[in-house]
Amino acid sequence: MPLALNADPWRRMEVAHETEESENELEITHLTKEGEKADPSHFELLKVLGQGSFGKVFLVRKITAPDSGTLYAMKVLKKATLKVRDRQRTKMERDILADVNHPFIVRLHYAFQTEGKLYLILEFLRGGDLFTRLSKEVMFTEEDVKFYLAELALALDHLHELGIIYRDLKPENILLDTEGHIKLTDFGLSKESIFEEGKTYSFCGTVEYMAPEVVNRKGHGTPADWWSYGVLMVGTEEHSSSNM
Repeated sequence: MPLALNADPWRRMEVAHETEESENELEITHLTKEGEKADPSHFELLKVLGQGSFGKVFLVRKITAPDSGTLYAMKVLKKATLKVRDRQRTKMERDILADVNHPFIVRLHYAFQTEGKLYLILEFLRGGDLFTRLSKEVMFTEEDVKFYLAELALALDHLHELGIIYRDLKPENILLDTEGHIKLTDFGLSKESIFEEGKTYSFCGTVEYMAPEVVNRKGHGTPADWWSYGVLMVGTEEHSSSNM
């Protein structure tokens, strides 16, 4: 099953073919916390947490009030390397996270831009991601698996109630806090305003977790997330100590 075959993460193919979206350039507007309009000078860079083709994620410490000393994950994207569609994905992530408030979804604290870069200041999760834990062959108890899946189901259900399809459910996008609770992250492929029987026709996601209707481009809605959830559930159970 997919999780059992993930020893080589470079074999995992994420695709995002958005045939229905506008090609107009979109900008990132400010998101403030307690009335504060942040900028890069308000944060101390501590180390690099991750790096991609468009930018980096840094561990940073806030050095100004009202949250001085707080650690955050700072996602920095270079505008010059972003295609219009990538800017759209970043704006989608910003808009969704600015509106969503749920205990099992990562929190966006600030969003701002400079002339050359886009910034998203996110909650920092010390527990890492589920994929890393699985790739290190960390064994979960059956109760652990049930716990994670229950919290994930609550997060997905909340998104669906808001008309949001997540569309990229996989272990890499599930973070863990120090108390073992999950936090869903990375909303760049999500789709808003899809209610009840509504459908979207984009071909996107990670192939191993795609629902058949996404692959076949027949149109998909919120049930596509539950297909991915089922694939994830089977793979996670294979890493449960109850199956050893």
